[in-house]
Amino acid sequence: MGLTSKFDKLKILSSHDDLSSTSSKSKVNADETVKDTDDIDELDNEGQSILMGIIAQLRPGCDLSKITLPTFILEKKSMLERITNFFQIPSILLEANKTDDDLERFVLMLKWYLASFHIAPKAVKKPLNPVLGEIFACYWDNLPGENSAYYVSEQVSHHPPKSSYFYLVPELKIRVDGVVIPKSKFLGNSSAAIMEGWGHVTLGERGDEVYIMNQPNVYCRGILFGKLKTELGDHMYVKCPKTGFEADIDFKVKGFISGTYDAIEGVIKNSKTSEVLYNISGKWNEIIDIKNAATGEKKVLFDTSLATNIKPKVRPINEQWEYESRRLWEPTLRGLSKRDHDLATEEKFKVENEQRMQAKKRAELGVEFHPRLFRAAKDLEEDIKDLEYVIYKDFDLKDNTETLTNSVLNIFPILPGQKLHDNFDMPGFKKQEQTD
Repeated sequence: MGLTSKFDKLKILSSHDDLSSTSSKSKVNADETVKDTDDIDELDNEGQSILMGIIAQLRPGCDLSKITLPTFILEKKSMLERITNFFQIPSILLEANKTDDDLERFVLMLKWYLASFHIAPKAVKKPLNPVLGEIFACYWDNLPGENSAYYVSEQVSHHPPKSSYFYLVPELKIRVDGVVIPKSKFLGNSSAAIMEGWGHVTLGERGDEVYIMNQPNVYCRGILFGKLKTELGDHMYVKCPKTGFEADIDFKVKGFISGTYDAIEGVIKNSKTSEVLYNISGKWNEIIDIKNAATGEKKVLFDTSLATNIKPKVRPINEQWEYESRRLWEPTLRGLSKRDHDLATEEKFKVENEQRMQAKKRAELGVEFHPRLFRAAKDLEEDIKDLEYVIYKDFDLKDNTETLTNSVLNIFPILPGQKLHDNFDMPGFKKQEQTD
């Protein structure tokens, strides 16, 4: 029996680890706490003292990736899972995919991408740094139009941290490949996560039309004095080489005297003629407006208060591999959920210490780490060179839905009931060589 034919049977095995669809106005279940701890700012006097102790050892411009930060500023998810925020408002992506007009389709692709940035904790929190080789896999079986989507990601490098990911909607032949490379720096009263890395969205039904995009940088203000605040800053680009349309969105940071928080300004233009077609303005976490440059007509592009987020589903913890994000960090997350930071710190140390021991062992044996699910982009693969790593399995978006579904489910266990393959520990580049 093929994996596709098992789909409905496997779905019913989902446990309470699955996350159902929720909206920004969703109700709190009886077994949930009234407040999500990710939304609680816990920087009290004691926390401020802890941060000051760390900061006293730092110099402006230094790399923060090797600094152990206190657990009270941690979000209850790994960066590998945090990336799935981009895929929690799929209705816009699916609408773009079925839109025939090239410019309208580009505007919708930009709308989809901008819509995801408001999905974040209300308090200043950062996701857990994935350990080398960590994997997060999930699925959505409730997309509009009875479509499904699958996501796999892996931490392919630790210093510098690099998180590679792959997303697929088989029925609609939508594929996303990407890498997130956050480079943290201490800037005095703030820290910065310089978000290097690119994402490629491929619309197979549009002749493999590709949209290339990066992310704005993330700044944490008020570390030493003032109110602790997260800001997005600098330029984000979305480009479609096939149509020539591109967007340049400037995420504005508030100045000391003037300006406002969370503002954006940008343009959509035809790169072939340099003609500005639309102006973008507003706030990335409130209302984003779009104005037609030719007619002056202005309207709302996206209102975050009306957003409905579809969260991903995962296999039960007891089915997960030991280095899958939810299972690996479960004891740490339990401590964070209880706001028991002694427990969270102790459990986080256990994970990180084991990683140090493994790195030491690899060094002693002269063994190099290779990702299991991703392979390095080859020198001649110019169109994907900026991704650095891609999923090891080749996908032809011209294949039918069943073939594409079977292919993605054969990469790694995604659905409840699936098991690791015998060749799981084989490096991704070797798996790819076997299929050539």
